[in-house]
Amino acid sequence: MNQTTVVPHFVIDFDSTFTKVEALDILGEISLENHPEKVERLQKIKDVTDLGMAGELSLRESLEARIQILDAKQSHLAELVKRLSKLVSNSISRNKEFFEQNAGNTYIVSNGFKDFIVPVVTQMGIKPEHVFANDFVFDEAGNIIDFNKENVLSSNGGKVKQIEQLGLEGEIYMIGDGYTDYEVKKAGVANKFYAYTENIERDNVKANADHIAPSFDEILFKNKMSGALSYPKNRIKMLLLENVHPHALEKLRADGFSVESYPAGLDEDELCEKIKGIHVLGIRSKTQVTAKVLKKADKLMAIGAFCIGTNQIDLDAALEKGIAVFNAPFSNTRSVVELAIAEIIMLMRGIPDKNADMHVGKWSKTAANSYEIRGKKLGIIGYGNIGSQLSVLAENMGMQVYYYDIEERLALGNATKCDSLEELLGLADVITLHIDGRPENKNIFRKEHFDMIKDGAVFLNLARGPVVEIPALKDALASGKLRGAGVDVFPEEPKSNNDPFESELKGLKNTILTPHVGGSTQEAQENIADFVPNKIMDYINTGNTALSVNFPNLTLPPLKNAHRLLHIHLNKPGVLATINRVLAEHDANIVGQYLKTNETVGYVITDINKAYDKELTTALKKIEHTIKFRVLY
Repeated sequence: MNQTTVVPHFVIDFDSTFTKVEALDILGEISLENHPEKVERLQKIKDVTDLGMAGELSLRESLEARIQILDAKQSHLAELVKRLSKLVSNSISRNKEFFEQNAGNTYIVSNGFKDFIVPVVTQMGIKPEHVFANDFVFDEAGNIIDFNKENVLSSNGGKVKQIEQLGLEGEIYMIGDGYTDYEVKKAGVANKFYAYTENIERDNVKANADHIAPSFDEILFKNKMSGALSYPKNRIKMLLLENVHPHALEKLRADGFSVESYPAGLDEDELCEKIKGIHVLGIRSKTQVTAKVLKKADKLMAIGAFCIGTNQIDLDAALEKGIAVFNAPFSNTRSVVELAIAEIIMLMRGIPDKNADMHVGKWSKTAANSYEIRGKKLGIIGYGNIGSQLSVLAENMGMQVYYYDIEERLALGNATKCDSLEELLGLADVITLHIDGRPENKNIFRKEHFDMIKDGAVFLNLARGPVVEIPALKDALASGKLRGAGVDVFPEEPKSNNDPFESELKGLKNTILTPHVGGSTQEAQENIADFVPNKIMDYINTGNTALSVNFPNLTLPPLKNAHRLLHIHLNKPGVLATINRVLAEHDANIVGQYLKTNETVGYVITDINKAYDKELTTALKKIEHTIKFRVLY
């Protein structure tokens, strides 16, 4: 978008606005590093700061109290500047080019101190003569003992007086996080007050703002000015369902996105209503993202499955709408494998029944029907990430491993590939399923398969609920055909922990039933909460689709000094030629272009080295067969 001809004067606060922190808090960490009262003093500094920012303590009282507590010296300031330079707010930092280009209209007005503010902000293109702040007073030994009380910014209402003295002509926008910043607008000195909430939110400050700005990108976008991003991240709404690990929320929010979290799954009708206006949806295994849901998804760009499987998502319908889907194919593998090993041992020893007896006061000490797993034959159906890792661990524990997979898979260790499912079922002492939940796999394991199993075998399903015919499994257990079973997944599962669980398998002998917890370990959930957000952020921020389960996979180079245009379209002949013709007609010079297709869609990324205009973006959106188009920078 084009920069407006009349640029307002931006007056920006420093602490918790230009930087992520209160500088005197960081100075306290430095000056009090070896002080016996460090913890208590740092807390006092924070308390005083908060009272001042909320307008409950006068500025001079706040400054005097903090300086007295700090016990700081001039020699500490170099380290303070070094740390603050690394703590510039994310959206401020990525808009360095804006500050350099608009240095004549940008000012820092702060109740902090020039001694550390000037070295930090000038690195971002701010003119030193445009920095107005307090001054430290040092004694002969270099101790900070006071502040210059003649400085107008050292007293209440100082920001108002300072800006009045500047005599700026034209619109003045005050940007800050504290009550003293709001006072500038209240006094009529600023035309607008933006409550800056990227680092901290204060309700009384937000209540008095003309506009709440979660980022500097939002301020530029609101004023139709060019910045580092074409669309502020805080306007990209993300909905995470099913109690996704808090680390994922923290990661996404830290990158600037607006994130809402919901503890349970939603049914189809609920999700149809909730999905409106959402750009990114995060789910686990229970939520069904159907074609009906996707039809209501008016802004959805990506879906993150915080689990291994994606059968709960209509991948074809998502692809047709240009929605990229990402999952966590490796993150909880180890957790599922460990549960499988544990259940194999428990079931071979008959522990579930012995445990139940003990809880009702029955002592059942016997070695009958209790076996080691060493030397037993393990049959793995599905030799993917989980099946193959289980193979390695089981072999290390002395089991003989056999596997069957419809795809060609390389055997690990001494595992033996079976040519047919029937072959595997006839020889295995323990059978475990690790197949996906695609529709064609529904009830793929039926009565005839249980009939083929050796008498007294153990059966595990830690894969997907619908893949096993439950009445047939019940009959095999009740008849004694199976020694025992471990089931972690079910055809129908409760939406939340508050809903009841019903199954024909309840109450059966030597049967372990677990509530879909194969991947529910702290380690697995943290790994997933790290991996999936990274893939989503990479796609939103750069256009990368590597490891997407439904989208053409593209890994893109970093973007430098260019604008990135992303075009998703039906895979039809001539679309790329049309895109390039439109770019040529608008005098856009291509510095890089990347194309990847699958049977359904084409994905074209074009980097251009000159500013684009609305006419170009409109023309690209109007190209026949276009599904989605967006601009990153």
